Amino acid sequence: MKRLYPRLSRHRERALLVGVELPALNGKIPLDYNLDELERLVESAGAQVVGRFAQHLKEARPATLIGKGKVDELRESIGRLKPDLVIFDEDLSPAQQRNLEAAFRVRVIDRSQLILDIFSQRARSNEGKLQVELAQLEYLRPRLTRRWTHLSRLGGGIGTRGPGETQLEVDRRRVRERIATLKRRLTTVERTRSLQRRERIEVPYATVALVGYTNSGKSTLMNLLTRAGVFVEDKLFATLDPTIRCLRLPNGDKVMLADTVGFINKIPHSLIEAFKSTLEEVKCADLLLHLVDVTHPLCDERIEIVEGVLREIGAGETPHLLVPNKIDLLPEGHFHRLAANGARAVCPISGLTGKGIDKLLETIGALLDQGKERSEFSFSPSQGSLLSMLRQRGRILEESYGEDEIHVTALLTPKLAGQMRKWLAS
Repeated sequence: MKRLYPRLSRHRERALLVGVELPALNGKIPLDYNLDELERLVESAGAQVVGRFAQHLKEARPATLIGKGKVDELRESIGRLKPDLVIFDEDLSPAQQRNLEAAFRVRVIDRSQLILDIFSQRARSNEGKLQVELAQLEYLRPRLTRRWTHLSRLGGGIGTRGPGETQLEVDRRRVRERIATLKRRLTTVERTRSLQRRERIEVPYATVALVGYTNSGKSTLMNLLTRAGVFVEDKLFATLDPTIRCLRLPNGDKVMLADTVGFINKIPHSLIEAFKSTLEEVKCADLLLHLVDVTHPLCDERIEIVEGVLREIGAGETPHLLVPNKIDLLPEGHFHRLAANGARAVCPISGLTGKGIDKLLETIGALLDQGKERSEFSFSPSQGSLLSMLRQRGRILEESYGEDEIHVTALLTPKLAGQMRKWLAS
């Protein structure tokens, strides 16, 4: 995947962090915690933090976001600390980014560009690489200036440039063409993923998706339950590409368990748009397991952030089970009480030690049973394969034999019940 803007290089770059607190941007997460998370993102990208600065403002400055005095203070610190780049925790407009780079004489990026860089490092599948490159180009398009002359080498040659066309216009055209190409390729990939999803729907197992804030332990739990071998590391966004495995519950039912990309505060909207097909696994799930790092002091706020993203992608009404994770790290006898919600099912676990896993699997089975229906079927001797499928994928409650028919009462999902009626009628 070709990167079209300077990214964090593989050597340990030195980064200076800048956080801003504005009334219009104030959320429930304090500025210090936002800077702590930004520092973890920088470390995940392979850079080293050499300093942190923060400013509380009544309103943003149109030219530089921060005040003139803070710009002067940062310029002095840059001369002393010699950072390779300055990273802002808030999104910068193209003009603000250019003005700050002119003032500091070092590269300036914002939180969105940093997250996009991490995604470009971690994407492994062809779809993931296409999605990240598309998000990068959408981010880059309004930020093109005359310095982006390298884009002209993406293609063309003699005769490809219109009369009187400037290099900036050529770059913009190249970006538009590349975006169009990526969208066409992603449409093909998404069509394949949709076919695979349709095949899973036609083979009517329930789907359970793992969701949560990044680094909440989703991949660790996935490996524990299914031995999927998903990469696990104590970094933000350690895994991006979705993994789907079969899981058998204690009641004998089989479900498809999907591990998806983690969410984060201030996630770039272009990433949500680019990863829509991947997030369809969440949207189409029958049950969401919302993992929460219960040891984090702002776990309640993180729950709200994840639930906000779920609403944004259209999965806000999907049934979900709140799963406080890492309870092995809490003092004995102590359990953090999450935000009270009478409609919220909670099942605490430790994905590392396995504590609470048996209860979790039983709870998943019980929640999925709530959506099942009791159905009666009659099978002829020639329909033994359908009866075998029903025994495998449903739960037989009663079974009786007549002279030329087998009568079965079973508990099964509405999807399987509909499929079974269609097969028996054909």
